[in-house]
Amino acid sequence: MTLVTDTEVLQGICTHLHQAEYITVDTEFMRDKFYYPKLCLIQVAWEGGAYAIDPLAENISLAPLFEVFANDKVIKVFHSARQDIEIILGLSGNVPYPLFDTQVAAMVCGFGDTASYATLVEQIVGDVVDKSSRFTDWSRRPLSEKQFLYSLSDVTYLRDVYKKLKAMLEENDRIKWLDEEMEDLTNPINYTIDPDEIWKRIKARGNSRRFFAIVKELAKWRELTARELNRPRNFILRDQPLLEIAAHVPKTAAEIKKIREVGKVAISQSKEILAIIEAANALPEDQLPPLKKKSKKPESYDKAMAELLKVLLKMKCEEHNVAERLVADSSDIILIASSGSPEVPAMHGWRYEIFGKYAIALKGGKIGLTVKNGKMQMVEL
Repeated sequence: MTLVTDTEVLQGICTHLHQAEYITVDTEFMRDKFYYPKLCLIQVAWEGGAYAIDPLAENISLAPLFEVFANDKVIKVFHSARQDIEIILGLSGNVPYPLFDTQVAAMVCGFGDTASYATLVEQIVGDVVDKSSRFTDWSRRPLSEKQFLYSLSDVTYLRDVYKKLKAMLEENDRIKWLDEEMEDLTNPINYTIDPDEIWKRIKARGNSRRFFAIVKELAKWRELTARELNRPRNFILRDQPLLEIAAHVPKTAAEIKKIREVGKVAISQSKEILAIIEAANALPEDQLPPLKKKSKKPESYDKAMAELLKVLLKMKCEEHNVAERLVADSSDIILIASSGSPEVPAMHGWRYEIFGKYAIALKGGKIGLTVKNGKMQMVEL
């Protein structure tokens, strides 16, 4: 059992990784106590072996590995890659590319809406993943042999899962489908959080633009403070007390302290909070944020058409053996039912070819649905 803790050793490993057609990658991290996830372990495997790399070691630089992640001749294989990408992007400044996400590939290949790694290993490799170490505190050293082997299993099995899914995609001529999904997944803008826009994630109701101005500025302050202290947003101030502050507009530190669930950090920075409130209240009307839009769900739509579209979606996804959720969700269906040209993923790319164009035809009365020999079918009208 060897944990890589030295840059020179890592450089030697990376020499082999640069020559590989693909590598499988996984990370172990902690984020419940931090704003920026704390990377505790990186596992990599290729046809020639597998290693666990210790980013917490004093004598290691991850630069050689980041160079491999940037090598466009080596495919980087992850399962459910979004959080891994977020961490690697934050540390290296780059998104690993080219990328193959086995969770997305499994959905394209018909393994269901949310194919877990354990499920894919069981169905493709025929083995059962030992989950007993999944709640490990990966920041603690030394790792036990059981923990070490568990961590490597996340990339060793992934080799066989990748090869099987890749073969299925090639056999069904769906490589381009996955490529479309990877374009979105590897776009750095999807991992960028704008402090001026973070307030839109808070579930808030109101008809006062002044109220939302305070919410916006408090959310921005919380975001920047969380980054500075490297602590979770909720450690700084939870959403509910943030909204209470914006609604009650306290004028003194004592009034802030009386608001329920306002924590120590917010209380200690009462002066900053009061200054934020004062500045938001002083904004001219034309600089106030717009009222939050209600749900995308239209107030009125043809519910019968929406139900027909759901049947069509299920039928087409079964026909093409692809996960329904990857093609369209319930909100997309409602938008398609209510709009002439809805801006939803199902109206673009491969989704349009297998479902979108038929949805438009169904709405336009050009096709209908019928049952023949106990099976749902489309008919031209």
